Amino acid sequence: MRILIADDDVTSRLVLAGVLTKHGNDVVVTVDGDEAWEAMQRPDAPRLAILDWVMPGLAGVDVCHRARTIQSDQPPYIILLTSRGEKTDIVTGLEAGADDYLAKPFDPGELLARVEVGRRMIELQARLAEARDALAHEAMHDPLTGVLNRRAFAILLSREISRKKRHNNKLAVGICDVDQFKQINDTYGHQTGDDVLCGLVGLIQRNLRGHDVLGRHGGDEFMVLTEHARENDVGGVYERLRAAVAASPIPTGAGDIPITISFGVKIGAEGETESELLEAADRALYRAKSNGRNQVRLAGETDQPNNYTRTGARSQGRCSTHSSAPRSRSVARSARHFGGRPAARPVEPPRPPRILSSASVPFPGTAIVRAGDVHGGRVQRNRDGPGGGGARIDRPARRTRQAPVRVRARPVRGARAEGH
Repeated sequence: MRILIADDDVTSRLVLAGVLTKHGNDVVVTVDGDEAWEAMQRPDAPRLAILDWVMPGLAGVDVCHRARTIQSDQPPYIILLTSRGEKTDIVTGLEAGADDYLAKPFDPGELLARVEVGRRMIELQARLAEARDALAHEAMHDPLTGVLNRRAFAILLSREISRKKRHNNKLAVGICDVDQFKQINDTYGHQTGDDVLCGLVGLIQRNLRGHDVLGRHGGDEFMVLTEHARENDVGGVYERLRAAVAASPIPTGAGDIPITISFGVKIGAEGETESELLEAADRALYRAKSNGRNQVRLAGETDQPNNYTRTGARSQGRCSTHSSAPRSRSVARSARHFGGRPAARPVEPPRPPRILSSASVPFPGTAIVRAGDVHGGRVQRNRDGPGGGGARIDRPARRTRQAPVRVRARPVRGARAEGH
């Protein structure tokens, strides 16, 4: 460990340096308070300092006062070396900022023991700082992909909006998500879905510029913050990202999986907040998904025809081509006539069977009935005629049009048959 020694007494300084060096420490020696203060301000300043109380220039307590004004996550551990043994002097030194004190003449064993206490405190401070930094990183970054989470991205966006007002640059926020990502999870499993998200983040980061920022919005949605000198350059940046993803399958444990992404982009306007920018970009993303996916949509951009809508029109046309054109026109006319609904076809009432007169019957005692006029294949007796006479069909009539069927009938005048 590196230790700073500040003592104007040559003998005391040599003894200190000899004992500390003998036990494996790296010693930085100074001869007065001004030189000690200068050494403690350096970026590579020693973490532990042993300062004499009385020195030329700055006294030991004055160096302690100044050392505590340094804003540092890991302040130095200071041992005040003094020949003053009064309680009031010890309290004064500790209140000045010293962490410990050592009376002159000092014992080497006591010196090493107090240095060891300082070393443990320094190591504890370092571990606490590492734990704090790790917690801060976890609070601001997505645990799966390692990019900024939504909260951290919003804080950064708010800060960039304030900076943009001073530098008059154009900010743009893009929100993208993976097209048909649910099918990837359902087909390959959620572990492969996580591999796809991590691979997507790496692919986007390799195609971002140095000052662009990537964050995770949630699920399979990500946010990209870009800065532009001209507004016309915005669409090209996000289109380049979209094309790079579409051209590069993502390697996973289940093999290379090709994916596409859709982007919704909002260019920042004067007076807009970070929440308004994100909401407008999210609406533009919804339009990109509705219009066919695998595309970039700017907020406020007019929708243009694309392959998705044309495919939908063709599929509807195929559904309507099963009926002929004249029938479609008649259905349309009927729909207009009946208030928009096609009219039902009227049901014709059954026609009664016709029995020809006896003069037209080729054989005596028979009658001819048209097969199309017979219902149910049978003509029953007519009980309304005189004597209850009627005609009967011996066998069911065939369903062939214009095919005459012979019927044996009684020669009762005025008889007629009814069909059911």
